[in-house]
Amino acid sequence: MPETFSKVKNHRLIQGIHFYSFGLLKRLYNWVLSWAESKYSTYALAVLAFIESSFFPIPPDVLQIALSMAKPKRSYWYAFIALSFSVLGGILGYFIGMFLFESIGRTIISTFGYEQQFAFVGELFKGNAFLVIFAAALTPIPYKVFTIAAGVWQVGLIPLIIASILGRGLRFFIVATLTYFLGEKVKVFIDKYFNWLSVGLLVLVVLGYFGVKYLI
Repeated sequence: MPETFSKVKNHRLIQGIHFYSFGLLKRLYNWVLSWAESKYSTYALAVLAFIESSFFPIPPDVLQIALSMAKPKRSYWYAFIALSFSVLGGILGYFIGMFLFESIGRTIISTFGYEQQFAFVGELFKGNAFLVIFAAALTPIPYKVFTIAAGVWQVGLIPLIIASILGRGLRFFIVATLTYFLGEKVKVFIDKYFNWLSVGLLVLVVLGYFGVKYLI
């Protein structure tokens, strides 16, 4: 068993190195940013938000921030676009998990080396699926794993949609608020501390959830 685990672990490490090697992820990142200068940038944001929720590795925040920096007064519009299409993409991920897991979903999960996380998500859904999906929508946790898993383990579609709206809404509109009021000053701060900010907000939400749960 230890030997098997070691082989699996090494395989995942090699897979991860292979994915990040040759600058693949960096090239995707730069390609996403290049759309900020295009006249189709808003459409690009919509497409990016949609596909990231089901299979694409680069989060829409990257393009949202770039667009908001260029046009701060449209920050909330960009947040709305990102939210709307991200939730729609999450629904696509849900149906991939429910109807097309063996043909498409499994390939998506294995391509990014998320097999262990995927199995773990199934266990998490046995507790509070709504809160788990909300956490994934809010934080840098790979959201696509959760949307596909929600379909596989047949979590209700309505809870998925509501949790996604709340989590992704907080995420995108916090970015919009910061860029709208602080402009260029906040770009470096968001880039550097976004993960910590989202995790910190999640901790507050979880504490509030359990506080309400035990007080009622």
